[in-house]
Amino acid sequence: MERVWLSHYPADIPATVNVNEFASLKDVLQRSCRRFSKLPAYTNMGAALTYEDLDRESRAFAAYLQKSLGLHTGDRVALMMPNLLQLSLIHI
Repeated sequence: MERVWLSHYPADIPATVNVNEFASLKDVLQRSCRRFSKLPAYTNMGAALTYEDLDRESRAFAAYLQKSLGLHTGDRVALMMPNLLQLSLIHI
């Protein structure tokens, strides 16, 4: 298959990726939060959440699940979340 889209890649974007660079999705997120801490991770309708905010809030949520609710590794959780970042930022 001819990969015609590669001609549209910026010069500093490789055509292939190292699939072994990260051990897990968690590893990708942790490295991204460190590397891009001050940059926006999410923006929506004028509201923004930085990678630093995302890291802090996700750790606080994990601590709540473990310490307050007593959940353990392997326990399953279902989340019902609003589709608006502004609602999430109210609690930050």
